[in-house]
Amino acid sequence: MIKPGRPRLRRRPDRGPLTLLSPVILTVVIATLAYTTPREVAFSRLLPAAPALAAAMWPVLPTVLLGTVCLFLMIGLGVVFPGLGTWWTASGIVAVTVAAAYGSHVRLQRERTLFQVRLVADAAQQVVLSPMPRRFGGVEIEALYLAAAAEARIGGDFYEVVDTRYGVRLLIGDVRGKGLPAVGQAAAMVNCFREAAYDEADLGSVARRLDASSTRYSAAFPPQDLMERFATALLVEIPHGGSRIGILNCGHPPPLLLSRGELRTLEPTAPSPLLNLAELTGDHYSIDSFGVVPGDLLLLYTDGVTEARDRDGEFFPLAAWMRRQAPPGPRELLGALHRDLLHYSGGGLDDDIAALAVRLREVPEPLETPGDPAG
Repeated sequence: MIKPGRPRLRRRPDRGPLTLLSPVILTVVIATLAYTTPREVAFSRLLPAAPALAAAMWPVLPTVLLGTVCLFLMIGLGVVFPGLGTWWTASGIVAVTVAAAYGSHVRLQRERTLFQVRLVADAAQQVVLSPMPRRFGGVEIEALYLAAAAEARIGGDFYEVVDTRYGVRLLIGDVRGKGLPAVGQAAAMVNCFREAAYDEADLGSVARRLDASSTRYSAAFPPQDLMERFATALLVEIPHGGSRIGILNCGHPPPLLLSRGELRTLEPTAPSPLLNLAELTGDHYSIDSFGVVPGDLLLLYTDGVTEARDRDGEFFPLAAWMRRQAPPGPRELLGALHRDLLHYSGGGLDDDIAALAVRLREVPEPLETPGDPAG
């Protein structure tokens, strides 16, 4: 899994030393100009700007100390240049310093609150998007998650991979909506998948379990919101020692398969219902089978990838982009995808992004467990 966390778009860089010293530099510049220029120019009236700037990046005490320095500088300039309007400007410095100190206090409180929220979000992330091994037998996997919100750690996109007696099974999906309800529904389906993938012999039964879990979670919300709480999902099964993979697509963007230099879009032959809507549309699930060979690279993704826009409003051309990639490993592919999405969208996204890159390596011998169903 690409870490730490996962690469975040629009991460705010740390403030450098020059930025932190800018209030002091501003104070020195204003005092110098006030002393060296004619009294009529009155640069000294700009001194209240220094503590105001300090409030945006300094704690309360240093902000007050800088305001005090500006006050004494103003008094000193008034002594050197009588009739400078010292007391009016000094009163302004005092008023701005008091306001700046309060603003600094409020900012620090909000930063502490945000820090606590991040700790909770990181804990939730470990539950919904737990770290996974990079290898499952002959299957190599990497994962990528990008939150659209600048300070977010997790959203409504989700994924999971488990190694079962039926093969390696993958889940990727996208809950409609934002906020804690979307995160809660994503967590419910991921936890359900972790159990159902081991218990159910076919992907259709796994999908029914996921739909039931989504329906139970949505029942806690008002009836008028039920139609809005659905999710798309894609289930993939890579049998041990097999040469074909099974895919069940519940309204999700189809995966891309890069095989021997050729790119295929693995479209479903028949639609399957979105999760939480099976009671309305029926629970008829269609499982498609596709041939694969060692070395093939499979990309699963959420619609945030293809809906990323450039400055002209054009969508990210994922298929064309993938055709241009040299035969990469999963980690290299997702690293390039993250970099190019960041460049294409100008550093911002309108939706969360989740992606899984899967490469089939040498095919191991099939597992032989008494009573295992075929394939």
